[in-house]
Amino acid sequence: MTNARRIGVYPGTFDPVTLGHMDIIRRGAKLVDKLVIGVTTNASKSPLFSVDERLAMVQRECAPLGASIEVVPFDSLLMHFAQAQGASIILRGLRAVADFEYEYQMAGMNQYLDASIETVFLMADVSLQPIASRLVKEIAGLGGDISRFVSPAVREQVLARLPSRAT
Repeated sequence: MTNARRIGVYPGTFDPVTLGHMDIIRRGAKLVDKLVIGVTTNASKSPLFSVDERLAMVQRECAPLGASIEVVPFDSLLMHFAQAQGASIILRGLRAVADFEYEYQMAGMNQYLDASIETVFLMADVSLQPIASRLVKEIAGLGGDISRFVSPAVREQVLARLPSRAT
């Protein structure tokens, strides 16, 4: 029997962090001794917040969950990041079949890069499955209510970032 700590990495852009992300973080943290949330940038996703703003946002949202969660930035190949963290698990959330197809392909490629790091998929809670950061930004930008998709603090940050809309 080994005393090695099991470290997991949950990567994403978190722009903004949603209740769906937080569900995966809460549940994923139970599977590992330490969960590293890797905040990265995907320029194709047109980020609303800078990496530093997203780091602070995720850190604030995760603070009540305990010390076994660390939030760090990364701008590298996911497998290199996971190796640098000493991770044995990459945690990914799934919402729909389309997510699975993409994630399945990524998991296969990651296994070629480092077979010692397993990808673990968690299905999003049924009530949170439709939530996507991209849609949250779109809804807010068009004047819709996003309070069912993000925490009150994140809602305020999103609304403050968007151009004000005449009503």
